[in-house]
Amino acid sequence: MSGDEAPAVAVEVAAPAPALGEPMDIMTALQLVLRKSLAHSGIARGLHEGAKVIEKHAAQLVVLAEDCDQPDYVKLVKGLCADHNVNMMTVPSAKTLGEWVGLCKIDSEGKARKVVGCSCVVVKDYGEDHEALHVVQQHVKA
Repeated sequence: MSGDEAPAVAVEVAAPAPALGEPMDIMTALQLVLRKSLAHSGIARGLHEGAKVIEKHAAQLVVLAEDCDQPDYVKLVKGLCADHNVNMMTVPSAKTLGEWVGLCKIDSEGKARKVVGCSCVVVKDYGEDHEALHVVQQHVKA
């Protein structure tokens, strides 16, 4: 190895950002919002943690997986959101939601391995203000 070669640097591959002027789709925006919230320790994962945050009136957004097979679980989360006026969104898969909130191992190629499903995520702190947050907030208001 000669002295003028640059050392190899591992780069984490993120979700592709939309081109300038192109609107961001809601799932990409939600993924970015969850990633920023996770970086700022603003995520509660699971029913027990999530219910505590909602009861303390600290919840800003609840994300629920559509493939949750426990009707009582879904009913409880929807009831808590309705009682405490918390906005709620759904995602198609618990495995996808688990991957978005860090319940997985990332291998050397940057791919998620050993993903644990997560049926409920509560955002208590969005972190910094960014475009994806505005897209999610506009979707929730509609």
